[in-house]
Amino acid sequence: MKLRGLYAITDSQLLAGRFLPYVEAALEGGVTLLQYRDKSDNQAQRLREAETLRDLCERYKTRLIINDDAELAARLGVGVHLGQTDGPLTPARTLLGKDAIIGSTCHAQLELAEQASREGASYVAFGRFFNSLTKPGAPAADLALIEQAKARIKLPVAVIGGITLDNAAPLVEHGADLLAVIHGLFGADSAQEVTRRARAFNALFSSL
Repeated sequence: MKLRGLYAITDSQLLAGRFLPYVEAALEGGVTLLQYRDKSDNQAQRLREAETLRDLCERYKTRLIINDDAELAARLGVGVHLGQTDGPLTPARTLLGKDAIIGSTCHAQLELAEQASREGASYVAFGRFFNSLTKPGAPAADLALIEQAKARIKLPVAVIGGITLDNAAPLVEHGADLLAVIHGLFGADSAQEVTRRARAFNALFSSL
């Protein structure tokens, strides 16, 4: 599977009361990867929601990624995204197998991406590129970083941080493979608007 297109990331607070309708609306518009991101300690709820998302993703032929929890990912047979505080990727690769999608947060540092590549990452994620509501204090990245990463690392490049339909086009033009979006996708007034935004994000890739 080619990792290129919209990378939708859930936010339990943003999606409170409309979680499944909005996620399915995004899938209807086209999602390459869907990341389940829930920072709560409610293990039963996290398992239940992740199982539901796995089934939805199978229906829409989308790959599910679990944020920061390789054990849950292994239990469901899906991928995982790990941050820099989650330790090396090698144990996750061993746990999940050679075909699993494993992503790595690399902030704005090419060296972290090179390390992730050596440890078996499937893609590397850089950001924030714009002011982010999810991580407002994250270090900033610039467009040149995408081009440098594409030249030095033979992996798909995901970009994240304050991405909206108004600012996403230059990221794709500079080589981004995956647009990782939270508020710019799900911060909508209706499920129909979520679908429209998903289609519009994907159209940025087909126009190149």
